[in-house]
Amino acid sequence: MADKAPIIVIDRETGEPFEETVLGEKWLRWAYQDSRSGLLERILFRSSCVSKLMGKWYDSPFSKGRIDAVIEELSIDVDEFARPKESYRSFNEFFIRRLDPDVRPFSTDPELLVSPADGRALVFPVLDEDTFAPVKGRPFSIRKMLPDHADRFTNGALAIVRLCPADYHRYHFPCAGDITEYRSIAGALHSVNPIALGCGPDVFGDNKRSYTLIDTEHAGILCFMEVGAFGVGGIVNTRCSGHVEKMDEKGYFKFGGSSIVLMFEPGRVRFSDDLVANSGAGRETLVKVGQPLATAIV
Repeated sequence: MADKAPIIVIDRETGEPFEETVLGEKWLRWAYQDSRSGLLERILFRSSCVSKLMGKWYDSPFSKGRIDAVIEELSIDVDEFARPKESYRSFNEFFIRRLDPDVRPFSTDPELLVSPADGRALVFPVLDEDTFAPVKGRPFSIRKMLPDHADRFTNGALAIVRLCPADYHRYHFPCAGDITEYRSIAGALHSVNPIALGCGPDVFGDNKRSYTLIDTEHAGILCFMEVGAFGVGGIVNTRCSGHVEKMDEKGYFKFGGSSIVLMFEPGRVRFSDDLVANSGAGRETLVKVGQPLATAIV
């Protein structure tokens, strides 16, 4: 029987659990949990055609009518927007909105790494060789996800920040450093929602993704990976080379759920205590970009 349990997330600011509102939950459960949906799953998620068509529609002015409905359904705080919601000419323009700079403060301590995005965080302080398991009983491998550099991060640390349609979809560098490599990898477009993660597809090893290696000032080599997902019209990286400072914008996701994965070499960072405790209990933590994520071990 399919697991119909709600997705429970811990609000970092209050410490209280809440049930996540999943946009299109009925269709997501049908695609991944209904045994009759195998053909549908292949059509939707093994091919990028549907996501590309969705991306074109969300880029068009005809999609503007969806903005108010999504703001209401997902309880998005319009007071954080850098521009009035009426100024967006399409849904994707709204989706990749910038925020008022004052609503995401951050520490300038160079040894403190911050969350790269708004989203739901899971942390793994020490990997079991090259594997991590965000869903009980379902391990994923960095060797499949990052085949060219997996040895560097074996037995290291890893953080996942899962973005939902309600979130601010621009992402930022968690610390200062120098970019040494950037690469994009083609792949499928499975959902990164826990409903999908628990149902078989290797979203981290099979999905479209990009990675950037950063030689950081205090935390060794960091791999910053963007994982695309169903409905994502594009992973757009606006900084792919040179020196970067903490909280410089790195890029943005167009419409759809998506995830950021940060990989660290062994013994280089210590994650924040609350994230470790919640992750150890199998709970994601709702974080905001710029909030503390980890401290460099120097």
